[in-house]
Amino acid sequence: MNGGDGGDVAAAPAGPPPPLEWKFSQVFGERTAGEEVQEVDIISAIEFDKTGDHLATGDRGGRVVLFERTDTKENIGSRRELERMDYSVSRHPEFRYKTEFQSHEPEFDYLKSLEIEEKINKIRWCQSSNGALFLLSTNDKTIKYWKVQEKKVKKISDMNIDPSRAVGNGSVASSSVSSSPKQCLANGGYADRSLNCLSNDLSFPPGGFSSLRLPVVVTSNETSLVARCRRVYAHAHDYHINSISNNSDGETFISADDLRINLWNLEISNQSFNIVDVKPTNMEDLTEVITSAEFHPTHCNTLAYSSSKGSIRLIDLRQSALCDSHSKLFEEQETPGSRSFFTEIIASISDIKFSKDGRYILSRDYMTLKLWDINMDSGPVSTFQVHEYLRPKLCDLYENDSIFDKFECCLSGDGLRVATGSYSNLFRVFGCAAGTTEATTLEASKNPMRRQVQTPSRPSRSLSSSITRVVRRGSESPGVDANGNSFDFTTKLLHLAWHPTENSIACAAANSLYMYYA
Repeated sequence: MNGGDGGDVAAAPAGPPPPLEWKFSQVFGERTAGEEVQEVDIISAIEFDKTGDHLATGDRGGRVVLFERTDTKENIGSRRELERMDYSVSRHPEFRYKTEFQSHEPEFDYLKSLEIEEKINKIRWCQSSNGALFLLSTNDKTIKYWKVQEKKVKKISDMNIDPSRAVGNGSVASSSVSSSPKQCLANGGYADRSLNCLSNDLSFPPGGFSSLRLPVVVTSNETSLVARCRRVYAHAHDYHINSISNNSDGETFISADDLRINLWNLEISNQSFNIVDVKPTNMEDLTEVITSAEFHPTHCNTLAYSSSKGSIRLIDLRQSALCDSHSKLFEEQETPGSRSFFTEIIASISDIKFSKDGRYILSRDYMTLKLWDINMDSGPVSTFQVHEYLRPKLCDLYENDSIFDKFECCLSGDGLRVATGSYSNLFRVFGCAAGTTEATTLEASKNPMRRQVQTPSRPSRSLSSSITRVVRRGSESPGVDANGNSFDFTTKLLHLAWHPTENSIACAAANSLYMYYA
């Protein structure tokens, strides 16, 4: 009745959301103390589907493992119905192993004398239909389109004749499974005349042999998950594929390598269109490479890609067939006098992600995480320092190749927080709402708050998650940061993903998949 009062209440300024308290949920593939991790088991990709009911991981051995959510299936009725009944849905997401399949095998390019690893670089879920799940997976060179579906198991139940009538020919049926060797003649005949069905003196009675025994195949109630590769998109990239991204139109996707971005139709595997090409006529003039690319979540004509020089370009596919020019350029100007040998290396963007509404782009370079408003290209709206305490150690990081680690990043579904991994199996969650100082450091273990550090006086906004590189021993001995926490460059939290609708994070620590909720 009183509309004015309601308007006043709605207009009252709300403070920043309180920091989340993260709790351990599950772990898959947990290592025992002292257990050595096999290289092929290290997780190299994590991705939730749009509903959040399925989770996929890829590893260095070329396998894709699928998990499905179980806690929602146990509740009767939909979430909306439960909310109408004022039922508190307080359970956190729980997942179980669903299936796995070998997506890629190691290959060898004989023309270039080049070994192609089976390691899964990226996984992207596609639209599901008729109860089947569809996803794209890629290694360095080849993208595959997979269909995963439950199929009913077919079994041989019975023979179609009365066994008592099978006199002489019963042994013919059993001969197919008999282990005793028989001397075979031409045309499938046998030396044994009683079994020589194809001999010339054999006459067929009218209507055939009534004692012929044929198996009856029936469909049982048992089901098994079958993964089938529907299409293979190959021979389109001269350099290593670093990104794949689905379009919101549900029909196309892009794949990006160091110098080119190609546009594909899901239904057509033998043709793609080159939409971005940064390869110079003379390779000596090459100054930057493409590091990541992603489609806008709702505008099917818009995509963004990042470069090794720290810039993000927004392009419109309606402008031209080959998008040489960008519609917007996002880059932060270098502070005068701050340039060093490492400036360009640590400025390279390793990952970009659009927010769910497409308004913001989150980018990750080696030291910082930046949030960009696509309507404001003058600079980032927020900058988060990921591990600033490593800046004095850039020389060491360069020597052991850690400075080239490619960290990923992710945003929460509501856009209020961002997350990323770091060294020593740590990952960080930061609030990006106005006025918030949320900056939480967690460890990928069953006790995530064990390595909790105090929030600094000024917001230390940081995020990171890295793709695994070959671990080198040597000068990587664990050190201690300003907060008293040890850091170890050999243990990197490489990949993580935020549930699309809930405050739940899945992250990979070597071969283990940890899940947390708040």
